[in-house]
Amino acid sequence: MELTLSAQKRAKNEKLDKDYLSAVLYGKGIETQSLKLKLADFVKVFAAAGESNLIKLEAEAAAVNVLVKDIQRDPIKHFINHVDFYQVNMKEKVNTEIPLHFIGESKVVRELGGMLNKEIHEVEVECLPSDLVDHIDVDISVLNDFDDVIKISDLNIPKGLEISADGETIVAMVMKPKAEVEKPEEIAAPAATPAATPAEGDKK
Repeated sequence: MELTLSAQKRAKNEKLDKDYLSAVLYGKGIETQSLKLKLADFVKVFAAAGESNLIKLEAEAAAVNVLVKDIQRDPIKHFINHVDFYQVNMKEKVNTEIPLHFIGESKVVRELGGMLNKEIHEVEVECLPSDLVDHIDVDISVLNDFDDVIKISDLNIPKGLEISADGETIVAMVMKPKAEVEKPEEIAAPAATPAATPAEGDKK
């Protein structure tokens, strides 16, 4: 599915209303451009593209392939107010992060009450833009024991992707359930105090 966005050139110091956000388009061998685009359009496309899918950006009567490299948010209301687009050369490799999708069901989680621990949620890759993928699946059904782990080297990496991380990097593992807190022992009731023996002079 092709993801497309339209943008316009932004004048220097131009103030934008709440329906627009500012943007910058940059890339190797091109002049940096200041742009503006509709916030609602960007939010919709970014939800599908993330930072690992190409977007066809139409600006100044030209369409170029870009990746989202950075977004900035309002510090108080947290809405997106700026985005950086990187124009890619389809013949040159790019570096980006691909999200991991955890699929399947772990026996040790299901039957022994283990807790799935996801050590990483994305991996950095280098590839040609045409080889980019939405995500990489991680099948946790191979975790059958508390000693089992999934490493980078265990992943089914799509053709064309080169993973930057060490193959021994742990992706997921299962932790043993927390031991139940032992109930405090009941405190023994204090022994009854023996009756005082009457003094000799008190005896009748």
